[in-house]
Amino acid sequence: MQIRNAVLTFRSTRFLTSLSSYPRFNKSSNDDGRHDVSLERNFITPLRAMTDFLLKSGDLQGLRKTMRRSPHADEPPITVYWRKDVEAKAKEVWGTLDKMQGERAKRDVETQEYNEAIFNVKRILKMYRQQSVTVVPKIYSDEDSLSSGSGKIVLTAVAINASNFLIKILAWWYTGSHSLFAESIHSLADTINQLILAYGIHKSTQKANVEHPYGYANMRHVASLISGVGIFCVGAGLSIYHGITGLINLEHIDSLYWAFYVLAGSLVSEGATLVMAVTNVRKRATEIKMSFREFMVRGQDPALNVVILEDAAALIGVLIAGMSMGLTTYYGSPIPDAAGSLVIGGLLGGVASFIIYTNSAALVGRTITKDKLERINSHLESDVMVRAIHDVKGIDMGNTQVRYKAEVDFDGRELTRVYLDKLDLAKLLDEVKKMRNSDEFEAFLLQHGENIVDTLGAEIDRIETKLKKEHPEIRHCDLEIL
Repeated sequence: MQIRNAVLTFRSTRFLTSLSSYPRFNKSSNDDGRHDVSLERNFITPLRAMTDFLLKSGDLQGLRKTMRRSPHADEPPITVYWRKDVEAKAKEVWGTLDKMQGERAKRDVETQEYNEAIFNVKRILKMYRQQSVTVVPKIYSDEDSLSSGSGKIVLTAVAINASNFLIKILAWWYTGSHSLFAESIHSLADTINQLILAYGIHKSTQKANVEHPYGYANMRHVASLISGVGIFCVGAGLSIYHGITGLINLEHIDSLYWAFYVLAGSLVSEGATLVMAVTNVRKRATEIKMSFREFMVRGQDPALNVVILEDAAALIGVLIAGMSMGLTTYYGSPIPDAAGSLVIGGLLGGVASFIIYTNSAALVGRTITKDKLERINSHLESDVMVRAIHDVKGIDMGNTQVRYKAEVDFDGRELTRVYLDKLDLAKLLDEVKKMRNSDEFEAFLLQHGENIVDTLGAEIDRIETKLKKEHPEIRHCDLEIL
């Protein structure tokens, strides 16, 4: 009983709200004291006359009408009626305009409730269709967390770089080598940046929500971009600064004997991490049919890219530091050691610039490769429902995810044929023959027109599911009807 009363209250409130939303007609008195309604517009189309005044097509017969210029330049003139005549007819049919407005508000409420019910049914049917089709397999599902794939490599790099930093900073404190200080700062920057990468990988695995409907996949690019800025500011900046101060204030450097052992150990550890990252990138590039170079340049996995670039720069930096300290030991001059710090700073600046460029390009929204886009287009165009596609866009969203959008010209004949295959045409013909007036025929057309629109929605769902199954990298497919 409480639910029933709540429903009645809701309907009454909606009815009153809908009634109050209609414009009030201005009344003026005639000589005989009666009130007529004067409307602002002089003419009204037949459709508006039947909609606004709740008249039938037969009620308009006998009313004055004229031809007016169509608002569209390429269309013939349209038939219109005098609004005053239509108003008088409405008063004749309904008695008063207030009664007509009340009936119209009531019908609008019923129509709104009907549309809401239809929307809910369609939503439930769409969810059922999506659950009943074959689940689209995830690609690289083992690469999406910190416990495996690129996440595991990043955590390994964090541990190795942190250990290298501690050992190098102790060796620098013992020897005072400028090149060794640059390498210590390099390892510290790598450790901090790879911690940022680990956070980006963790964040990118979060599911989409209302505030972020396309998910958090780009967090990997954001974290990599921050890493690139950190390498440029901290790594390159401090290394160059320390090299310049070393050239300005030349100081004698003590024995670098133990520093060479530290660099040798760093060379082995950094090389191991580099081999792991390169092996993983080659595997991933082969799976998505890309070359190693293309995978790196496009930043398909920004976390792996940063690890590879940082470790490669670390290996080159270790060699530069070793050569600089060797020349300093051989000649007994601190200049080669300070110059080595400058070279390492320039190396870090170049690596940081490449990381910033690739990730900023990905964040702005970069198209997928031409070959991949053409393969997706060919699969879409091969569907029997599609006549042509226009304004196609394939955006790389990061983390091997693609957003695909296309404007589709559907074949109306094929769509209607699919709908009619589910019906008995003989019964449809008998139904049409039994119709007595245009109102019944209009109701017939409205019913089947709505069913055809439902069929169109089901076909769009089918095509999107088919595309995602054939191209698992497509996570978001937007097909717009022309």
